[in-house]
Amino acid sequence: MMKLPVTVWGLALGMALLVTGNILLVSVTALVGVQLAPRPALITLPVALQFIGLMAATLPAAHLMRWLGRKVGFLLGNLVGVTGALVAYFALAAEHFGFFCVGTFLVGAAIGASQQYRFAAIEACVPEARPKAISLVMAGGVLAAILGPNLAVWSGHWWPGREFLGAFGALVGLYVLALFLIASLPLPKPTLEEQQGPSRSYRELLRQPMLVTAIIAGAIGYGVMVLVMTATPVAMHGHHHGFSDTASVIQWHVLGMFLPSFFTGRLIARFGETRIIYSGCVLLALCALVAQWDSGFWYYWFALVTLGVGWNFTFIGATSLLAQTYQPAEKAKVQGLNDFLVFGCAAFGSLMAGHLQSWLGWELLNLWMLPPIAIAIGMLWYANRVPEVVEGDRVL
Repeated sequence: MMKLPVTVWGLALGMALLVTGNILLVSVTALVGVQLAPRPALITLPVALQFIGLMAATLPAAHLMRWLGRKVGFLLGNLVGVTGALVAYFALAAEHFGFFCVGTFLVGAAIGASQQYRFAAIEACVPEARPKAISLVMAGGVLAAILGPNLAVWSGHWWPGREFLGAFGALVGLYVLALFLIASLPLPKPTLEEQQGPSRSYRELLRQPMLVTAIIAGAIGYGVMVLVMTATPVAMHGHHHGFSDTASVIQWHVLGMFLPSFFTGRLIARFGETRIIYSGCVLLALCALVAQWDSGFWYYWFALVTLGVGWNFTFIGATSLLAQTYQPAEKAKVQGLNDFLVFGCAAFGSLMAGHLQSWLGWELLNLWMLPPIAIAIGMLWYANRVPEVVEGDRVL
């Protein structure tokens, strides 16, 4: 059995800490918006700004790491996360909606930098181990699925009368722990080939159908998942479910997102990225259909678990596919562009979640997810019928 380097295991633990913070935010931020937003349409604005911050950081973070290395980039990202969590904490204490939005934007920027963890794991492995490395880093989210929602509930009792204040104190602690972890990892410095090697233009890169397909599949899968996930706490609140029920559904959703990571890499090695992405799209569509049946707890539970597994297959499959489409000197371009577009869709989904939930309701909101899922399936079908030029382990 192929062993993975210690760096990959460390990145998996770091991802677990940061995703715990992310899930903690998902559990409480929309509800903080309910308390602080000056009007209903702005309830999910703090969540949307988190994803906008994430999107805004992707290209700068990728190019910064190309020249300064992964360690410096990840440390700076964690420092931004600590700052954002502190701003959000004090803004919530002062009940200031504007500054709270600033805090979630900064936390989002930190999350954007941390998305490079999966690419750092790829670079630490031989090509044959890449799907397994991606899966292990993403599997760090299993700890987050258990700890994140429970931490949201536990921290609600730390400051009596201020239900969500403790969550942002916990968030500061998570980013500080991740900071020390990354500082201890043997992350390599960028090579001369990565910094000065031959690199194609964006126009040439985007002529590759498989590269475009990987970006589209990842972007639509992530956008659909974030939109439905962000709307869930508000929808459950409207259907008179308590916060503990909402936290439980989010917890199981996150388990659905990350638990399959323990075997997704093996499935990719056996069946290939294309079939795994197809399967993920089918599961995303199934979530939209399940949401039509009822608004009871178990219907939310099943829909959100299905949503999580569908996201896992599309995201890991698309990441593995993307890694085959660029040369070392092109990785900052391709990885940065990919994450910018993927998390741009996530930001758009989170921003639209409040509007669509209040305008359409839970059932119609989910039905609106079917057309973009169909686009991802259609693009995947088309790309597999266009001949590709293969050089080494990369599709060009």
